[in-house]
Amino acid sequence: MSDIEYEVCIIGGLGHVGLPLGIAFASKRKNVVLYDINEEATTLVRKGVIPFMEEGAETALAGVINQTLYVSTDPSVISKAKYIIITIGTPVDEHLNPNLKQFTNCIADLKPYLRDGQHVVLRSTIYPGITEKARDMLLESGRKLSVSFCPERIAEGKALKELAELPQIVSGFDRDSLREARELFQSITEDVIELEPLEAELAKLYTNTWRYLQFAISNYFYQLSTQNNVDFYKIFHAIKHKYPRAQNFPAPGFAAGPCLFKDTMQLASYSNSNFFMGHAAMLVNEGLPNFIVQRLKERGGLKNKTVGILGMAFKANNDDKRESLAYKLRKLFTLEARRVLCSDAYIEEQGFISAQEVVAAADIVVLATPHAEYAQLTIAPEKHLVDVWNFFGKGGLF
Repeated sequence: MSDIEYEVCIIGGLGHVGLPLGIAFASKRKNVVLYDINEEATTLVRKGVIPFMEEGAETALAGVINQTLYVSTDPSVISKAKYIIITIGTPVDEHLNPNLKQFTNCIADLKPYLRDGQHVVLRSTIYPGITEKARDMLLESGRKLSVSFCPERIAEGKALKELAELPQIVSGFDRDSLREARELFQSITEDVIELEPLEAELAKLYTNTWRYLQFAISNYFYQLSTQNNVDFYKIFHAIKHKYPRAQNFPAPGFAAGPCLFKDTMQLASYSNSNFFMGHAAMLVNEGLPNFIVQRLKERGGLKNKTVGILGMAFKANNDDKRESLAYKLRKLFTLEARRVLCSDAYIEEQGFISAQEVVAAADIVVLATPHAEYAQLTIAPEKHLVDVWNFFGKGGLF
């Protein structure tokens, strides 16, 4: 290939997956261009501002922006890179089946900018078999290309740290593709694991589904205990205290976000809807907001109550609200309570008020997201506190 300006072009490069990855490669002196159509995020990143919370990212960005890291809204930059990394995955539709339209549209839009010798890397979670489908679609362009699937494995907010510390999984359809994928990701970590593309796709889905199932077990035990007026956290402590075989037993709480539910449903679809444990986990985890509302209705009613929700992000100490169950909880309370108040330590949204105002005005306070900032709150004894996480140390019974 000639006229290569960049070693890496990341499509969707200003998102939670693409931006930290681009910074990581650029920090290793690779020339990287982040292609994205988000004009607002483009302006921010060019100024050295990260558009979402990511530990250490702003400092790292300052060291590479306009030096080895560039941002563009012009798709022609795709033609100028050796590696093209796609961070667009496959969501599930309203019927809980994989929705491939966004992904296939991306591949179709990519074709006019392809050149011989480029390597297309799929990075976000995809439905099993999509890497092969993408390869076939791309080869229809007549270009000589390599295609691989190298799944992201990071926890949001910890991406730069984990990209350097966690093993990277790479795959390819032939020896040269696998070698190139390995060399690319060994620039940020030496620990690289090689798989076949289908194996890599399933490894990513299995990982997230396993976590989702674990949370479902805890959430089910929590609901069962609470229904019988038993504080789950007394049992939880007894189980885990100095007992090594229970150390991986997670605490209950909202299992939300853009990955765990979606990936479990993709795996269920891949199994011809025979993955009953996955569907059961979905019912438990997605049903936790309903359980809270129903129990409050049974134990005093909601019709004349003001309910305050603390935390709207999908996980603690983060500003990401995608697929947050706190919003589902708000909808349910809106149907049942006199008034619903919301607050979040990291999300600014119309109608949100401060945590102190929520606590002062609410009859019922529900901790939906255990942000560290809430540890300083004083919640009066007469308030009805719902703390599934046991964040305030008063147990989970309500």
